[in-house]
Amino acid sequence: MLYPALKTLHLLAIIVWLGGMVFSHFFLRPAVATLETAVRVRLMHDVLGRFFNGVLVAVVLALVSGSWLIGQVAKQVVQAGAPFIMPVEWMVMSGLGGVMALIFVFIRWVLFRRLGCAVAASNWADGGLALNQIRTWVAVNLVLGVAIVLVTLIGLSH
Repeated sequence: MLYPALKTLHLLAIIVWLGGMVFSHFFLRPAVATLETAVRVRLMHDVLGRFFNGVLVAVVLALVSGSWLIGQVAKQVVQAGAPFIMPVEWMVMSGLGGVMALIFVFIRWVLFRRLGCAVAASNWADGGLALNQIRTWVAVNLVLGVAIVLVTLIGLSH
C-alpha cells in the first residue's frame, strides 16, 4: 500500500513542478509582458515567490519519494538473491532530476534573491534582467523535465 501511495505522491510532485513551469513560461509571462515594467516585475516577484515555495515542497517530495521507491525495489531484488541493476530510464530520471533540483536551488536562492533586491530597490532594469535569467533557467529545467518524462514513457513501453 505504501509503494503505490509514494509513487502517486512522486507523480503529483512532478506534475506540480512541470505544470507550474509550463504555466509560468508559456501563459503567465506572455500575458504580463504588456504591463508597465514596475507592475510586471512586482507581480512576477509575488507570483514566483509563491510558486517557488510550492516547487520547493514538490522537489523535496519528488527526491525523497523517488529515492524510497528505488530503494524498495533494490531491497526486494537483493532479498530475492539477485543483483540489483537499476534500469537506464531510472538512471536518467535520477540524474536529470538531480540536475533539475540543483538548477532550482540556483534559481530560487540566487536569481530570485536578485529579483527581490531589485524590487526592494525599485530597480526595474535589474528586476527585468533577473526575470530574464529566471526565464532562461526555467526553460532549461522544463526541457530536462520533458526529457525525463519521454525517457520514462519509452521505458514503460518496453
